[in-house]
Amino acid sequence: MRVRFSGAKVVLTGASSGIGWEMARQLAPRVASIALVARRESRLRELEELLRGQNAQLEVKVLPCDLTDRAAREQLCASIEEAWGCPDILINNAGYGDVGLFERADLARLLRMVELNVISVMDLTHRFVGKMVERGSGGILQVSSGFGLTWLPMFATYVGTKQFLTSFTECLRLEVRGKGVTVSQLCPGPVATEFEQVTGNPFGMSPPKLLELSAEQCARSALRGFEKGKAMILPGFFNRVLMFFTGMTPRWLHRWATGLSVSRFRKKQLAFEAAQADAQRKQTTSEGSPS
Repeated sequence: MRVRFSGAKVVLTGASSGIGWEMARQLAPRVASIALVARRESRLRELEELLRGQNAQLEVKVLPCDLTDRAAREQLCASIEEAWGCPDILINNAGYGDVGLFERADLARLLRMVELNVISVMDLTHRFVGKMVERGSGGILQVSSGFGLTWLPMFATYVGTKQFLTSFTECLRLEVRGKGVTVSQLCPGPVATEFEQVTGNPFGMSPPKLLELSAEQCARSALRGFEKGKAMILPGFFNRVLMFFTGMTPRWLHRWATGLSVSRFRKKQLAFEAAQADAQRKQTTSEGSPS
């Protein structure tokens, strides 16, 4: 079932950068209203100005919110419901990742990731999907990842959140089929965003340039596929090819192949942490020395 953008009221999370920023920019000439959700209000205000320049008639709501905070999410949803009742379209784009050995990761950071990538998506989806079903119209786009369809060591929690999101979205799409509500998911490969700065990258890991898309390209593919009502949107030709062959690969072979590099990455992480600790000790000694 196709999704109608014209005249729609859209809620977009993770709008302050990357794919979310580009989705907002591409939606602005087509929709009636858009609610921009992210933590960084200054970035949302900058985006608001840009969108108003594109479409002077566009209603823009700037709703700063830390989506890992359950009380803040409650207030966010209350604000949206007070203004619109129920949006026509919900795009759950907010999320972040982490890279490194699970046993050496900051547990608090991992729990925040699960709260953002999983719990907040469930929360916002549950808040609005029932009203969409009652109304007989609506659209929900969940931004998952290529990792929703495969896995890679050193990304254990991030992969887990995206595999949940992919399966959750597939089930939800079937549950609301025939009710006038379209549920789609975006499963991009590598996209040139702030992802690496947020995750940190002690291993020098970087995706092949052949696979990497710009945020603009990814957003364009996402919105085009969502508008057509596609169940799963895989932006980029090479990403689609990679996901096809990954799906055809036996699990034991994929497990063996992806496990080959773990020992090397473990050594790199331990060396990186040791170098950081040594630098911290030197800085502390320097600061404590008499001038």
